[in-house]
Amino acid sequence: MPALTLPEPVAAYLAADTHGPDEVARCFTPQGVVRDMGLTYVGREAIRAWKAASTSYAYVVVPFSVELIDGVHLVSCHVAGSFPGSHVDLTMRFRLERGLIASLEFTV
Repeated sequence: MPALTLPEPVAAYLAADTHGPDEVARCFTPQGVVRDMGLTYVGREAIRAWKAASTSYAYVVVPFSVELIDGVHLVSCHVAGSFPGSHVDLTMRFRLERGLIASLEFTV
């Protein structure tokens, strides 16, 4: 199976996700948006706080497909870890601007 080629900002986000909330927040535009579990977080500080709240769970994200539709990168992933409902396949919808993430939405 060939290696999956992710857009650089998406690859940077996945790498930052293993290092902490500050690194994750830096992957976004200043007014970046995250939509997760019915909530919306706007701006780097809100995104940092969102990511900090999830540090009590250990998990691994393994992307298995990526496609570009109408300017949005859809990255499908297997996610497993110590969170409730663990082992889930989800889609991360990335909209990119100038080498950063403008928006990220998680869907199951």
